[in-house]
Amino acid sequence: MSISLPEGMHAIEVSLDETERTEAVRKLVQDIYPRGEEPLWEAMSGLYGATAQEMLAGGVSFFGIGLYDIGDGGGVAHCSLTVAVFESGEADPDTVAQGIFAVLSPDPMRDVTWLDLPCGPAVSVIAFRKLVVDGLYTKSGNDEELVMGQIQVHIPFPTGPFTAVITLDTASVEQWEEFTHAIAGIVGSLEFT
Repeated sequence: MSISLPEGMHAIEVSLDETERTEAVRKLVQDIYPRGEEPLWEAMSGLYGATAQEMLAGGVSFFGIGLYDIGDGGGVAHCSLTVAVFESGEADPDTVAQGIFAVLSPDPMRDVTWLDLPCGPAVSVIAFRKLVVDGLYTKSGNDEELVMGQIQVHIPFPTGPFTAVITLDTASVEQWEEFTHAIAGIVGSLEFT
């Protein structure tokens, strides 16, 4: 399976062997912090390396971090991207997608949509949730609500009994439209060989 990523998305394949993954994490950190110095790169490489190891243990085979300039001094919009592959036990992509759609559709807190991608059927799930950030970590010193958005696309393999789950999470909901275009480009580029 292969995908194309938009500009601004920095990613690594988690399923690389340990030596290759360590080097990929180091490059990822230098891409994210191009003006950083060695102490920062070492610290962040340790953090992202441990995160990659945990993700691998949880079935994630690929993760990325998207950083986008908001412009006009507005800061940076951020998103995370993960790709996990799970055995579905069923080889027919339509059957798998219909099952996913049937299981997820009844939840009123999710917007579940059937997709016809170039690689076959898929199911998109959009959800928002509010988190409370402790005042110890806010500028105001008061507890504040943080809205998180998530787009998850379940794509059954046309080549076997597996399903890819591509997930984009962001707290930059003001840039939601840009992120929906980004995930549409990513899942539209998906190819199975």
